[in-house]
Amino acid sequence: MCRRTRPAALALTAATTLVLAACGSDDGGPTTSSGDADACPGAVVDVVVSVGQWGDVVEALGGECASVTTVIDSVAVDPHDFEPTTGDIAAFEEADLVVLNGADYDHWAADAAGNVDPAPVVLDLAEVVGVEGEEHAEEEGEEHAEDEEEHGHGGVNPHIWYSPDSVQQAAEALTAELAELSPDAADHFAERADAWQQQLEPYLAEVDALRAAAAGRTYAATESVFEYMAEAIGLTDVTPEGYRESASNETDPAPGDVAEFSDALGAGGVDVLLYNTQTEGGVPEQLRGAAEDAGVPVVEVTESVPEEGLSFVDWQLAQLRELSAALQRQG
Repeated sequence: MCRRTRPAALALTAATTLVLAACGSDDGGPTTSSGDADACPGAVVDVVVSVGQWGDVVEALGGECASVTTVIDSVAVDPHDFEPTTGDIAAFEEADLVVLNGADYDHWAADAAGNVDPAPVVLDLAEVVGVEGEEHAEEEGEEHAEDEEEHGHGGVNPHIWYSPDSVQQAAEALTAELAELSPDAADHFAERADAWQQQLEPYLAEVDALRAAAAGRTYAATESVFEYMAEAIGLTDVTPEGYRESASNETDPAPGDVAEFSDALGAGGVDVLLYNTQTEGGVPEQLRGAAEDAGVPVVEVTESVPEEGLSFVDWQLAQLRELSAALQRQG
C-alpha cells in the first residue's frame, strides 16, 4: 500500500572558534549547524539530533552555544529503516547530547548512542511527553506480535512533533538539558527559549483559530502522521478502522477497507482528506482521486520537513493554513 519515499565531556572551549554555518550532502547525509565559541558565554554543546523534524528546534534553542548535527535531514530517507554509516556513528562519538524522537521511531539512534564510550546524555522526547514505544512496553512485560516489532508502530503514534503541547514540552526539556550541560550559558539558553516561544506565536494562534473552524468537522487520512494535530484542533477522525490499522503498521489494507474508505468519501461524511505526500503507491492515489471526484478538499501533509532550510514553524504553518482554507471552502 503506502511505502515511504522519504520523514563525552564538553570538549569545545572559548579558544575554539566556530562559525555559524550549515553544511551537508545532497544524498541525505547529516547536516551540521555550528555554534560560535567566541559569542557563547559558556561551553558550546555538541548535539546530535536523530531526525530533521527536531533539528531546527534544537538549533533555535541552542543558538551560538550549540553545534547541532542532524543525522537524517532529507525526505528521501526513511527513519524507520535507516542504517547509520560509519560517518553517522562518528557524529555520536563526539556528542555531548543526543536528541531522539523516541517511541521506536529512531531506535537506530538510541543504539548508536548506547554504543558510545563515554556515553553522551540522551534525551528521548517521546518519554518527555509521555509516549512509550514498543521496546519500553516490552520491558514491562507486554507482548507484541513479531511483525509489529519489525514494521510499523504497533499502535503507538511516534509523530509527536505534530502535537502543539508536545512541541512546547520538548522545547522546555531541551533548554533544561542544554543549561545542565553548559551552566555558564544558562542565561543564553533562557533567552533562546524566549525567542523560540515568540517564533511559535503565529503557529499557536493558527492552532487556536482552527479549533473554532474544526468544531463538528471530520477528516480521514491516508496515514496517521497528522493525528496529534487533528486531535489538538478537534477534528473527528472517520478513517475506516481497518484501513487505519493497516496504514499504522505499514501493511496493505484489505480491498474491503479501501472500498469502505472510498464509499465514505463519496457519501459526504468526510469534510477533508489529509494526504501524506511522502508516500507512494496506488492506494493513496486512488483515495485522493475518490476525494477529488466527490468534491472533498485534499490537504497535503508531510511526515518530515519537505525542503532544506525550511523552519519548523514555517513548515507547520503552511499546512495549518491549507487546512483552514479547506475547511472554509467546505463550510
